[in-house]
Amino acid sequence: MGQAISLFARFITAPRAVWQGIDPTPNQRVYFANHSSNGDFVLLWTVLPTPLRRRTRPVAALEYWLSSPLRAFIGRDVFNAVLIDRRPEMRTEDPVALMVQALDQGSSLIIFPEGGRNSSDDPLLPFKSGLYHLAKARPGIDLVPVWIANLNRVMPKGEIIPVPLICTLTFGAPLHLDQDEPKDAFLTRTAQALLALRPQAHP
Repeated sequence: MGQAISLFARFITAPRAVWQGIDPTPNQRVYFANHSSNGDFVLLWTVLPTPLRRRTRPVAALEYWLSSPLRAFIGRDVFNAVLIDRRPEMRTEDPVALMVQALDQGSSLIIFPEGGRNSSDDPLLPFKSGLYHLAKARPGIDLVPVWIANLNRVMPKGEIIPVPLICTLTFGAPLHLDQDEPKDAFLTRTAQALLALRPQAHP
């Protein structure tokens, strides 16, 4: 099923991975990307080479991916997503602890530090604190910025039929939390690293 979804994503978007600051080697990593479409993690997962794809798990919203049997099957059973409840009052587990547990099991992760989909005119929303806490908990793991270009045009919010367009995913140089680096400084630095990968001619 994962392969079928991947093939469909490739057919619709013809995604192109640009390894600009890092090579696609099978190191454990946290890929962090901009978030403008529900297809973001599928596309990022799709362009990873097979050895990387097999060990990479997306971090996704529990309340969205468990909202129907089909979504639950895709998110939990097909992609083995780390499901995070974005509703603090409903949580039974700490989101950072769940991500750290996945890392300790040997997985790489795909996360979206903006927290939710960005439907504004700003290229990037302020980052939530999760990326900082994850970097602090496991400082040795590479944090790799990935800019996803054009996917919001392929699958605009509220649309069911995708529009075929070429999507580009640009992978930047890995980052790490500096010793004693304040949270706000770290989040600003990682956001700037992600924005620096944004193509000039396309959002």
